[in-house]
Amino acid sequence: MRYEGLVYRPPSEANSLIIQATVGCPYNKCAFCCMYRESKFKIRPVSEIKTDLEMARDYYGEEVASVFFADGNTIVMKTKDLVEIFTYAREVFPRLERITVYGSARFIVKKKPEDLRALREAGLKRIHAGMESGDDQVLAFINKGTDRAGVIRAGLMVKEAGIELSEYMIVGVGGKDLSRQHAINSATALNEINPDFIRLRTFMPARGTQMHRLYQSGEFVLLSPHEALMETRLFVEHLEGIESWFLSDHVSNYWDLHGQLPKAKEEMLKEIDYALTLPEASFRDPKMVRL
Repeated sequence: MRYEGLVYRPPSEANSLIIQATVGCPYNKCAFCCMYRESKFKIRPVSEIKTDLEMARDYYGEEVASVFFADGNTIVMKTKDLVEIFTYAREVFPRLERITVYGSARFIVKKKPEDLRALREAGLKRIHAGMESGDDQVLAFINKGTDRAGVIRAGLMVKEAGIELSEYMIVGVGGKDLSRQHAINSATALNEINPDFIRLRTFMPARGTQMHRLYQSGEFVLLSPHEALMETRLFVEHLEGIESWFLSDHVSNYWDLHGQLPKAKEEMLKEIDYALTLPEASFRDPKMVRL
């Protein structure tokens, strides 16, 4: 397999074969994100992607069960090309159970419903979508390139196509001023979508980003550990009428919360209440910066 630049994947794809279908991110303007700053976006030729799949088979054998097609927003590729590489992956790996990609709302909504159904039929099992927030003011502040309506529309499109949806929410990305509306509006947006997974990340300023510069200048104030936990509590409180798996599967978070909603909700609230009794010195330094 051939890789260009740093290649990222969700933690839940740790056991997946990673094939780089695109390089970088086609948007690459989020104020908080440093992941693809050094990469110029391009879509790799289908022939190269197929060759990488063959190279992986020669190295690992046919027993591969899961493939993640990197990089950021691979969903932006033409539907016919995605169908071709997904179909070929299933031919190369006859025991393949899961194909996954990154896809943000900005690019999902550019697909037609029949495109998403075709991707599901070709083997696409799950889309990892960085919602980040369900609040319009926060989405504008972090320059996400979409709004609340777009987030909800994209989520519903994925669900209606029969593709699993993993939505990511960033605790503290609105800072202290927008914390309450960020928590509540993120929850109510997810209530409308009912994603298969809700995954938490806690904001850590990344060097070289716009938000890191705002943090350094004092224009953006990070939440303390207790404030982040209180924002998380408010978020969980407002999750209603959904059956999502809730996961805190990232080192940035201050507390490990997991379980299936709605039955795990009360237990998670109790966990947060317990965490809030611990001194803030017990948690990682909120000023820790991502390199």
